[in-house]
Amino acid sequence: MNESTRTTLIDAAAEHGTPLYLYDLNRVADNYRRLFQLIQWPSLGIFYAMKANYNFHLLQALNREGAGIDAVSPAEIQMALKAGFPVESIIYTANNMTESEMREVHETGVLMNIDTLSTLEKYGRLFPGSNVCVRFNPDVKDGENEKIMTGGNLTKFGILLDDADKVGEIASRYGLKVRGLHEHTGSGLQMSESVFKSMENIMAVATPERFPDLEFLDFGGGFKVTVRPDEEPFDYESMGVRITEMFSRFCKGYGRDLALYFEPGKYLVSDAGYFVMEVNTVKNNRDRVICGTDSGFPQLIRPTLYNAYHHVENLTNPEGETMVCDICGNICETGDLFAEQREVSRIREGDLLLVRNAGAYCYSMGGIYNMRPMPAEVVLQDESVLPSRKRMSAGGLVEQILLETERV
Repeated sequence: MNESTRTTLIDAAAEHGTPLYLYDLNRVADNYRRLFQLIQWPSLGIFYAMKANYNFHLLQALNREGAGIDAVSPAEIQMALKAGFPVESIIYTANNMTESEMREVHETGVLMNIDTLSTLEKYGRLFPGSNVCVRFNPDVKDGENEKIMTGGNLTKFGILLDDADKVGEIASRYGLKVRGLHEHTGSGLQMSESVFKSMENIMAVATPERFPDLEFLDFGGGFKVTVRPDEEPFDYESMGVRITEMFSRFCKGYGRDLALYFEPGKYLVSDAGYFVMEVNTVKNNRDRVICGTDSGFPQLIRPTLYNAYHHVENLTNPEGETMVCDICGNICETGDLFAEQREVSRIREGDLLLVRNAGAYCYSMGGIYNMRPMPAEVVLQDESVLPSRKRMSAGGLVEQILLETERV
């Protein structure tokens, strides 16, 4: 880490308190633009997976770049519209959607992506003649953790490739225009071959006879992000060339060029996010050094939930001799750990620790377990740190709960 970034983070923590999330909006924009360099297709569409991070200023930054939105709830659609995204740049991919939800989304004009035959049938009865996108299970299993692998036999997501003809029959029966086909293999894909195989499987069912009205194929997201200091960067240059070659061949067979869509979340925002917390206690438990902080797993749950790795650095003692320790939170759970037996520059009470790659699936997965309010969020725009979302006080949290309680 360069000294300028370190100073910015320390100063932001001093001004806004800890724990604190900071998002570098310039980095987000750079990540977005890089995808267009890697994947050379004239009608490439990048739809940001908003579930990764719904920070309003971050959304506005992506809207300025021309990104679309992959939304998974009605509230995400409303937030995207408030951030300035046009209706036609939003795709709605919910799982197990209710009829009321379907009606609510259809009224917005947002294109719905449906992943179950019975839901598609219901959609056809309710809205005959409508446009629709269909999500298939790519029959490929990959991802950084079993819980976020969305392809394969055991997943709840997508229509089986074997049922492609049934999709076509339902669409024909209700006059539905299938504008796109979609798949998502998993988050943090470990093998580039998984991307290629998933593409091949979807392109195999995307025939003009079965789906004559196609405008795009959407191959989801899940692009791998480098998180460990000794980790080799993923070869996205070669992958981008292969993707373009494969899609070009498909379009020639289909008879015309279609748009090519991807839905990255983590790739766009993970490394743009920083999480800063303060060390309150350092204790020696026989053969373990345990460092306690002023945050806990509800504020960054990925290590506890997925066993996910986040690199941790000592911001205020970066040149200290190294030590091995557990870095834990302030929640009444033994599993409340950010890092276990991790080597880091010597930690002292009062030091500030930095958790890297905190831009994706961190704040957005947060909660108020133990009734501890979520941290503040700030954004780095050019050289300025700007407040984005206030930290709620303990009293403010109680008041909010009481206001939402019908009888107090």
